[in-house]
Amino acid sequence: MKKIKFIYNPFSGDGVVTKNLDTIISKYQAKGYTIIPFRISTEQNLEETFSDIDSSYHHILGAGGDGTINQIINLMKEKNLDIPLAILPVGTANDFAKYIGMPADIGEACNKILSGEIREIDLGKANDKYFINVFSFGLFTDISQKTPTHQKNTLGKLAYYINGIKELPSLKKLDIKVTSDEFSYEGNALIFFTFNGRTAGNINISYKSEINDGLLDVIIVKGENILSTFLSLFEFLKLEHLEEPKDIIHFKSSDFVVKYLDSSLNSDIDGEVGPKSPVHISCIKNGLKIIY
Repeated sequence: MKKIKFIYNPFSGDGVVTKNLDTIISKYQAKGYTIIPFRISTEQNLEETFSDIDSSYHHILGAGGDGTINQIINLMKEKNLDIPLAILPVGTANDFAKYIGMPADIGEACNKILSGEIREIDLGKANDKYFINVFSFGLFTDISQKTPTHQKNTLGKLAYYINGIKELPSLKKLDIKVTSDEFSYEGNALIFFTFNGRTAGNINISYKSEINDGLLDVIIVKGENILSTFLSLFEFLKLEHLEEPKDIIHFKSSDFVVKYLDSSLNSDIDGEVGPKSPVHISCIKNGLKIIY
């Protein structure tokens, strides 16, 4: 029987994966796979589960939110594992899983994986950390980190809008410098995004992004003043912010450097803490095998 390494986070999405363990195992066994599980916990290092993965494994099945998937991918790259990854969306946002069309229902998601294809997709890299969906810093990163998990679970993307409006009175513009062959910018930024996927916090921000074009989509919200920022928020809601951008810069690049002056500022990669400035960001074409 073909082996599957099943890595799951029992705390993601109010423990939905633990309620569906029998469904997952039965679906895989019916297709002739042997599940080798690893439960993520504070007592065991996630790195331990990669020690026995070899050519006898067909793929890794990751069950968790965007942060869990990010950790798995970074360890796969660190261990030079070139086997496919499948994603069960059991976290709060599940941005990348939704982009590739993974159903929210666990049984349906298993069916999609088991009947899916192995495809090569692009992967982002920020200094020495990899990301599958988005690298960001600025207002959105602050809002994401300040929004309580229970609020995200109950309100979805509305929670981000509510908390974003709360933060508007204390807007903090950043001095940044972006250098690439395609485009360079030096000036103010309220929010900075680099997308491989399309959504962040379930908000469809980078709707022109593709995961197989060898390019990352850079979006900078300048935030010149309160009025222009409010107008930009309405354009986000209407999905028109990349069509006639008033306060937004959008370009595609495979390799660039971004610097910001605030040394205390945290960046975010797929829900995990990212590197500090300066950050060299690149796109690794066909850098990851995904089943969907």
